[in-house]
Amino acid sequence: MSERIDKIVEQVGGVILGKELQIRLALACLLARGHLLIEDIPGVGKTTLAHALATSLGLSFQRIQFTSDLLPADILGVSIYNRDNGTFQFHPGPIFTQVVLADEVNRATPKAQSALLEAMEEHQVTIDGETRRLPAPFFVIATQNPSYQVGTFPLPESQLDRFLMRIQLGYPNVEAERELLKGEDRRDLLEQLGACLRGEDLAELQQEAQQVHVAPALLDYVQAVVNHTRASTEYANGLSPRAALALLHAARAWALMEKRRHVVPEDVQAVLPGVVGHRLMSTVEGRRVNGFDAAEQLMKQVPIP
Repeated sequence: MSERIDKIVEQVGGVILGKELQIRLALACLLARGHLLIEDIPGVGKTTLAHALATSLGLSFQRIQFTSDLLPADILGVSIYNRDNGTFQFHPGPIFTQVVLADEVNRATPKAQSALLEAMEEHQVTIDGETRRLPAPFFVIATQNPSYQVGTFPLPESQLDRFLMRIQLGYPNVEAERELLKGEDRRDLLEQLGACLRGEDLAELQQEAQQVHVAPALLDYVQAVVNHTRASTEYANGLSPRAALALLHAARAWALMEKRRHVVPEDVQAVLPGVVGHRLMSTVEGRRVNGFDAAEQLMKQVPIP
């Protein structure tokens, strides 16, 4: 199975050039059964990364373009009256798929954004009083433009906390951008991608990730990191219990990708930027912290047991 993980990273890396770390973090997020938020300026490959991941994992894929006039029914679906039999027939929305790309999620109003909350937390939606299960596995990959750009609605804390990780792609380096300019169109490359896994393979990998051993000393380290954010005056709020679980699940997935059956502190540190960046608010600057800066600071201030 580890060879297939490497194959996915290699295949996606052939489309998103020079971003192996971000690809591995995104894959670890999905192996940990979490949802992924990709925040960056337009044009750096956020949507392409989501599409390439879904294709490489062999999962069904739907894209929802979030706009200011989007309604919850456009996401969840709607019941339409059928004259022939005198009943209402439910027409499922694009959320009924395995990978949902919520493109530019913060351009929709809070009412439309909230349509994702139940789906992300419980893998089900309630429409017209009836609860409907979503396909398994179910992932939301959302892209988000920086909050300073025109026409954005900030995601509330309750929704941000449901994303296991937030990553940023950034500009490519000189070599990668040169290769991008000389190479094929990214859309053509996406069409050439094939699935590296079957559905049962992905389920098996997720199960393996859950079974990666975590020693008591490692749990002490995770709790020390979480408690430090709660006691520190640098952050408006500390990490929640959900964030602590997210950190542990992501570290297990990272250890599996590193071909280990136990978690070491370096696994926690590797996923720390993606897990904490969107959950911590700086009391000094009054905005979300930079994940890598916050992780570096936590690694300095919290000793490994």
